[in-house]
Formats: sequence, structure tokens, C-alpha cells
Amino acid sequence: MRSETLEAPQAEARAPAAHPRPVSTEAVLEVGDLVKDFGRFRAVDRVSFAVPRGKIVGLLGPNGAGKTTTIHMLLGIITPTSGRITYFGKEFFSHRQECLGRINYASSFNTLQGRISVWENLLVYAHLYGLKKPGAKIRELAAYFQIGGLLDTRYWNLSAGQKTRVNLIKALLNDPELILMDEPTASLDPDIADKTLSLIEEARQASAVSMLYTSHNMNEVNRICDEVIILDQGRIVAQDTPLGLTKRIQTAQLKLTFDGDRQTVEAFLVERGQTYRFPQPYAVAIETTEKLIPSLIFGLSEQGIWITDIEVKKPTLEDVFMRIARGGDHEE
Repeated sequence: MRSETLEAPQAEARAPAAHPRPVSTEAVLEVGDLVKDFGRFRAVDRVSFAVPRGKIVGLLGPNGAGKTTTIHMLLGIITPTSGRITYFGKEFFSHRQECLGRINYASSFNTLQGRISVWENLLVYAHLYGLKKPGAKIRELAAYFQIGGLLDTRYWNLSAGQKTRVNLIKALLNDPELILMDEPTASLDPDIADKTLSLIEEARQASAVSMLYTSHNMNEVNRICDEVIILDQGRIVAQDTPLGLTKRIQTAQLKLTFDGDRQTVEAFLVERGQTYRFPQPYAVAIETTEKLIPSLIFGLSEQGIWITDIEVKKPTLEDVFMRIARGGDHEE
């Protein structure tokens, strides 16, 4: 029998035992009027939000918006100037050890000890978290994340994607009720990033773990987040579902490929006050609103224009993010 202090037993390919929790609107994390000043500079300015149980909340913003400072306050790495942080209904700084025992943190920017094996790294954290049977838990999660054969490998010999999986295992060792995730897919190839997101989604479904998720990739935020908070200059400037945020931008692009007289198309669009361009001789791109799209299509048809192809591009979460980052769409 191998020692759990030095060597890694071989992991079987089986799914981890689920520890389901009821999904409810109960907040596992509540932040109220959080402020952090560094001298005269205010990095976080009266930020308030909540993370409901079983939900993934995205925390977004351009560089320097206050995301990292907020995360560090939530982890107790730095002390807020003022405001409150409550985990599971308990004030964080009065119940620090208990709260930290029920949460965890994962980041692609954090690195484990490179000279020792994956097994040894995870075993150290398992003991820090007070696990009674750390070997069984490590094997279970390693099999789930498909790195059972890498447990004896030195951490510094792993690829970026493999390191990300190890970091996720580390974050799940103590069966956390909330994970603070800081850009877990940064620097990963698209295929590995997609697999990592799938693993995050599966882990969330299996255990109803809540997440506060930061990323610069709007597609993955749109994919996994139930709600999105956007910070700018230390303040919350937008907060809604991904769909709700995209509906803020009323414009849409309609591209029509047609068979007919181009001058007729142009005259019709001028009469309707539309902004347009012709990227190809028989294709027109129209900047319009979503509600006007049907009338434009039918109107051109009534002018004798045969429309052969229709393409509609609606605003994305990235469009919203860019507008807010440029100061064009802040909530009052």
C-alpha cells in the first residue's frame, strides 16, 4: 500500500460522488457598500452585490476597474476601508476561519509548487483544509478531471491546461459552497478552455456550488453566468442577466443579399432614414433597430427586390462591455 504522504495511488475513471445542495435564492455571499482606499485613490467605491446559492455571477470590468481588489477583500488578503462582507449569513471578519473553510479560490495566475508532484501538492492543501480521507478525495477528483495518470508528475512539467485542472481540483477539495474564480481559462487554447468550462459546468451541476467568476472572455461569461456585474473605476456601472445587458443596445445590423435594382434599394433606405453600406454589389448592410427589421424586409420586397439571403447580427455581451468600458453606457 502506498503512503498518502509521498506517492499517488492510481485513480479509476469514475465520476465523483455528488454532494448536492438545494438551490435557492439564499445568498451565500453578500457585499454591502464595500470601499477600499489606497491613500487618496479609491480602488473600490461602495460596491454592493450578492451571489445566490447555486448561481454563477460574473464580475467583469476593464483593467484597473477594481475586480482584483474586490476579490482580495473577499478572501481576506486585504482589509476593506469600510463596508461589510457576509458569507452564509455570517460577518466575514468575525467568523473568518469558518467562512474560509466553506469557500475556495481558483485562478489561472496562481501556481502550485513546481518541484513536487501533483499528488504532493494536492495532499498539502487537503491537510490544510482538514480532510479526513485526503487520498480518496484526491483520487476521486483526479479521475473526474481526467488527470489520474498525472498524479505522480511534477507540477512544473504539466501543460497549461493540465495545471488549470489541478487548480480546479485544489479548489474543490473541501467541497466548497462558493468558489471565487479569477480568469480560470486565461492563456488556454480554445479547445482546452472549452473543456475546462464544461468541467466547471458539470461540477456546478453535481454539487450546486456557487461561483463568483471573473473573465475577459465575454463568450464564456455569456455561456456560464446567470448574472453579470460590470465594474468601472471602482463602481458597479451595470448589473443584469447577460440577455438583459445585451438588450441595452437597441441597434442591430441587418445584412441582405438581393436580386434587383440597387438604386431602388438605396432610395428605399434613404426614404426610411436608415444608415447603410454596400459591402458587395448585391449585398447591403443596414444599421437599424431590431423592431424595424421585419418592416425593412417586407418593404424592400414590395419594391420588387428579391431577397436571397438574410443575416441579422444582434448586440453581444462584448458589445455591451466595450460600450461601458468606453464610458458610453453607465447606469445612473
